[in-house]
Amino acid sequence: MVTNFPKVILISQMPLPYPKIGSWTTLYKNYFESKHQIDYIICEPPEKRFDTVKYAVVENTLQAKIIRKWKKNRYVGYLNALEELLQPDQKYIIQIVDNYGIVKPLLKFLSESGYRQHCYLQFCYHGFPPFYENFAGRWFFEGIDEMVVLTHDSYKAHKDYYTVLPTRFSVLHNGVDTKKFHPIATDTRQLLKEEYGVINKKIFVWCAQDRPKKGLHIVLDAWKNVIEKRNDCVLWVIGTEPKEAMEGVRYFGKIPNDELAKYLQAADCYLFSTLCHEGFGLSLIEALHCGNYCIASALGGVPEVLQYGKFGKLIESPHFVSEWEKAMLDFAENPEQSYAFDTALYTTENWNAGMNTIIASAQKKMSQ
Repeated sequence: MVTNFPKVILISQMPLPYPKIGSWTTLYKNYFESKHQIDYIICEPPEKRFDTVKYAVVENTLQAKIIRKWKKNRYVGYLNALEELLQPDQKYIIQIVDNYGIVKPLLKFLSESGYRQHCYLQFCYHGFPPFYENFAGRWFFEGIDEMVVLTHDSYKAHKDYYTVLPTRFSVLHNGVDTKKFHPIATDTRQLLKEEYGVINKKIFVWCAQDRPKKGLHIVLDAWKNVIEKRNDCVLWVIGTEPKEAMEGVRYFGKIPNDELAKYLQAADCYLFSTLCHEGFGLSLIEALHCGNYCIASALGGVPEVLQYGKFGKLIESPHFVSEWEKAMLDFAENPEQSYAFDTALYTTENWNAGMNTIIASAQKKMSQ
């Protein structure tokens, strides 16, 4: 008889803590350093471990690779680690983050081992659009128990696309560490600008990996026209190596997340030029919390993040260079534009509390 209070297992395709920059891995790092509700992490060996959670480690040795290839199952190590944790008299909540590939073998394993009825599967999705084709995805939504998405607009996209959508949904907005990402005093900001040699300049900043879908090429095309008309502006590009030399553009390359805040605190306007349907945009809310005015593509979850223009300028046609040029020139002309951002939104504290609420709700459901 299963009577114990449900325990929580996170299956992560990344080692946690994750040593590199990552959006959801940063969220979980902050979560595990606070009052969290997760009992176990299943992942590959991390460089160091959180002290407040137990690990089931997935080895990535040559032998493990041979076994995966022989069994034609890249997730066999995760399933073996899970099997070692599961007890027949215990209920479990199993969290999966963005890993669609593991769901089918996981469902097969739980069914064949007799554990399925004792497990509640939460799938946390950090994208925006539906992943599976309409009818091809029915098995997925019938198999999981809950889908956690980043915005209500993402839920609506799923609801409108799928003819049959037989699972529960929850929404959990991203959050940032406001002890790190916050506005600074005007005089301190002026000192930062002086340090970077831009004391009387308006700083636009773009931060992402340089992939076509991030839209840097659109921003740079627009910048060529902006700098011809305004010599009091500079563009800082963070996260990518230098391209062709261009007047007013400075490349900073890759910067550790712990050092990013000071660049955003010195800046005036953040450019989020995504050309794909991103789930949320963590760097966008980091910039908002640092006091930046934001100009962003009206795609994916971004309009909801900016509350449909309340917190910044949305570019309705982000593939048009002229739209970015106009928005940047408008800001340069009127840099004191107000945007009523509520600093109580999109915080680590809210994310942690929201995750605990989602877990507690599932535990209550399983205990009934």
